[in-house]
Amino acid sequence: MRFLLDAEQRAFAASLDAMLTSADTPSVVREWSRGKHGSGRALWGRIAEAGVFALAVPEEYDGLGPRPVELAVAFVELGRHAVPGPLVETVTAAVLLTKVERLLPPLASGETMATVAYDSPYALDGDAATIRLALTPDALHLSPGHGPVRPSLDPARRLTPLTPGGELLTPTPPVEQALTWARLTTAAHALGVGLALLDKTVAYVKQRTQFGAPIGSFQAVKHRLADAKIALEFARPLLFGAALTMDAADVAAAKVTACEAAYATARTALQLHGAIGYTAECDLSLWLSKARALRTAWGTPGACRALVVRGGGRRW
Repeated sequence: MRFLLDAEQRAFAASLDAMLTSADTPSVVREWSRGKHGSGRALWGRIAEAGVFALAVPEEYDGLGPRPVELAVAFVELGRHAVPGPLVETVTAAVLLTKVERLLPPLASGETMATVAYDSPYALDGDAATIRLALTPDALHLSPGHGPVRPSLDPARRLTPLTPGGELLTPTPPVEQALTWARLTTAAHALGVGLALLDKTVAYVKQRTQFGAPIGSFQAVKHRLADAKIALEFARPLLFGAALTMDAADVAAAKVTACEAAYATARTALQLHGAIGYTAECDLSLWLSKARALRTAWGTPGACRALVVRGGGRRW
């Protein structure tokens, strides 16, 4: 079976790509890493105006969804441009809040951004989020605040402990459904990160020379880039196939495949950039650190593989 985007979905991706290209996201990411959220919030508003968050909110609550395929399309572009903020967490919150109607329209419009702490005392970007959710298998609470910011693998992913207590929103949150959506969008985000790393590395090896020739002309370099390309392209149909079925095992397979492909591409990109790839001043670092962090976000590779084994998975 072939999973190809239709003309409308391709146009949606192209419009997001054009908008994010003009937004100078590297500077936005660096400001966000320092705790300055002004430019990030402005970009968040533009993403919301494009309808991205509305894709996770049902139509009866001022949304456009749920539309997982289009959401995956959008998150590939968000990852390609390394957009900061609790993007996956806001989508996850939209799923968790299906029984809390008053909080859904502001999420769809981008008026609010949400974060979620699950199976951990820490939530992503709790200092920037306006809705902070503490999730357990048998309760969903609205946290009244957050603690100090803690460092993360990715400086733009700022971790904060949530203040315990707060309003009980529902004693029966749809945990498994929310995890499936979180893993789908994480997989799409990682795929976009990997594609960006590959593009940047291909451009760089055409410019960097050794022994009087571009290193991109060396067979060993071509092989490394070809391996990265194959891994990423293999992840793509798994991602969109999982978005069609929204089966937990399918989504877990897509997540582990996309995240491992992005991580492997990050290692290749770092090696082929040489010493400059290790510097924080190089924009490449913004994608390298994100590939590492997304690999374990919302489910480690081992946990996702175990879910695939238990669920049996699917073959396309």
